[in-house]
Amino acid sequence: MKALFTHPAEALVLARIPADVVARAQKVRLMVFDVDGVLTDGSLWYGEQGESLKRFHVLDGHGLKMLTASGIIVALMTARDSVILSRRGAELGLSHVYQGVRDKAAALKKLALDEGLAPDAVGYMGDDLIDLAAMQRAGLAVSVPSAPAYVAQGAHWVTTAAGGQGAVRECCDVVLAAQGKLGSFLQPGVSLPGAVQ
Repeated sequence: MKALFTHPAEALVLARIPADVVARAQKVRLMVFDVDGVLTDGSLWYGEQGESLKRFHVLDGHGLKMLTASGIIVALMTARDSVILSRRGAELGLSHVYQGVRDKAAALKKLALDEGLAPDAVGYMGDDLIDLAAMQRAGLAVSVPSAPAYVAQGAHWVTTAAGGQGAVRECCDVVLAAQGKLGSFLQPGVSLPGAVQ
């Protein structure tokens, strides 16, 4: 299926993306993101009271908001538990933030069934062993450059940006461009509700 461009920027975004990845991205209706190493750079900052900081990138947050505004369901899924992630999910207006998930493939399958979606309508972005089974279940599997080679080879596509450094935004832009939805955000006077994230 050939991408239908609504804006020249969409062609630019997709210029270096393999055609099979674009075809997969066109079908995505639910995009699920791992957190540590994908939405963050994977660093865990500890103080005397335990984990206290996570660093998020504003470009990634804006990309997630663009997906949501385009009607694509966005979910965050992590094996860890973090008050900070709950806060970030709330800031982004996300209703699907899953923490303490050890079997991500099963959680992904349940979420897709709950939303009435076939596997090819689901995307998953991860970077480590715990993500691999979910990546194999997804119609679009994305990873980041720092992922171990045996995880990255399970992806349909690996971003050029690193986790926590715009990788999520790069993925969001590809999905939106493949569906001809990125151009709508590039029109004069168009803005997303709320602050830039």
